[in-house]
Amino acid sequence: MVLRHARTARRSALVALGALVLAGLPYAAAADASPAEGPAPGAAQTLGADRPSPHLLSALQRDLKLNEEQASERLVNEAEAGTRAGRLRNSLGERYAGAWLRGTTAEDLTVATTDAQDVAAIEAEGATAQVVERPLGALQAAKEKLDAAAGRVSTADTPVWYVDVVKNQVVVQAVDQAAGAAFVEAAAVAGEDVGIRLAPERPRLLQDITGGDAYYINDSARCSVGFSVAQGSQGGFVTAGHCGRAGATTTGYDRTAQGTFQASEFPGRDMAWVAAQSQWTPTPDVKAADGQEVQVSGSAQALVGASVCRSGSTTGWHCGVIEQHDASVRYPEGTVNGLTRTTVCAEPGDSGGPYVAGAQAQGVTSGGSGNCTSGGTTFFQPVNPILSQYGLTLVTASAQAAPGEQETGAQAWTAGRVYEAGATVTRDGVTYQCLQAHQAQGAWAPAGTPALWQRV
Repeated sequence: MVLRHARTARRSALVALGALVLAGLPYAAAADASPAEGPAPGAAQTLGADRPSPHLLSALQRDLKLNEEQASERLVNEAEAGTRAGRLRNSLGERYAGAWLRGTTAEDLTVATTDAQDVAAIEAEGATAQVVERPLGALQAAKEKLDAAAGRVSTADTPVWYVDVVKNQVVVQAVDQAAGAAFVEAAAVAGEDVGIRLAPERPRLLQDITGGDAYYINDSARCSVGFSVAQGSQGGFVTAGHCGRAGATTTGYDRTAQGTFQASEFPGRDMAWVAAQSQWTPTPDVKAADGQEVQVSGSAQALVGASVCRSGSTTGWHCGVIEQHDASVRYPEGTVNGLTRTTVCAEPGDSGGPYVAGAQAQGVTSGGSGNCTSGGTTFFQPVNPILSQYGLTLVTASAQAAPGEQETGAQAWTAGRVYEAGATVTRDGVTYQCLQAHQAQGAWAPAGTPALWQRV
């Protein structure tokens, strides 16, 4: 199911998933100032995990059955683990087979490799080493074969497939064994690379739900706002592509004119962005519980096993954990690739709304199965590909450095650009390698953010 949403009549800054207010504040991609004297900030400081919103902590305690101290510790551990996993990914190269978190407070980082000689290096980073048969690159290649086959054969009975780094396999979710085996055969994927998981769920789109507080498309369908963004001086927000096509108009939670869909993709991916009229002001806020907001400070991608919270106009503020990245989902309307699978619950009316990990934007609600009474599985479209595809800048609460001279060249670090893990850049004549996928913020220059960049 893909999810839509709604909200009540409270006007405030942008609140993910219910009413929100966005608009055209100009964005200045500020250059970084010289790093301050003293030790560089750790990952928890850079990503804001050391100062979480009380509303985020409260939801984590409720949904993950934690106390306040455990919730706080988990956020810090998740942030620090992302940096350690990034360093190991860069050093292991083609032998890297994925990383994930376990434990009540995400205290156990596991990093997989295909070479037993890497165990000592992994353990030196404070991680548990796991030696496996297939590197991550091979799993991704196998999944790409399944993606290609999905364009040729029916996947009605095999609605989900994804890379599962914990199992070191690509997993096909099927309604029965025969359907799963037929899909694997059609993709010409080696049987040992793929596991078949039997499950009756068929994700579907949830749309045209009435009530609540959200934004409305062409005065009929209803969806949820994701995150505030800017394209130059034009403000707006990202949301799910199935919510509307390019040219569709939107009204806000109060039914006043709001904006227009500038671009949209669905199926294939589930992404869109809406340019808002000037009375709607972009903010870094996401609606949490009890009418409160949390703020995003960036878009560093969280690891498998990390906690993540979702805001939705139908069901409000709920949390869970990330189960897999790079999942493909076959909805009745078509297949969507590159989604992230989570244990967060959702219901009709939540579509398009934001997922956050700590203070980091993760993505917008696409679909899933189940509900917030019995539980379920949901998928989100990662936000970094949306920002990159449409040339958008995430509106954040991060302090921006004073403007300065930007370097030029294909590899020059540039604020506003989306960087994938492993990418290399130059800054002040020094080369750095990216540790965690993210959109570069003005205050996140490589020299001052070892949580995100490693000098090479």
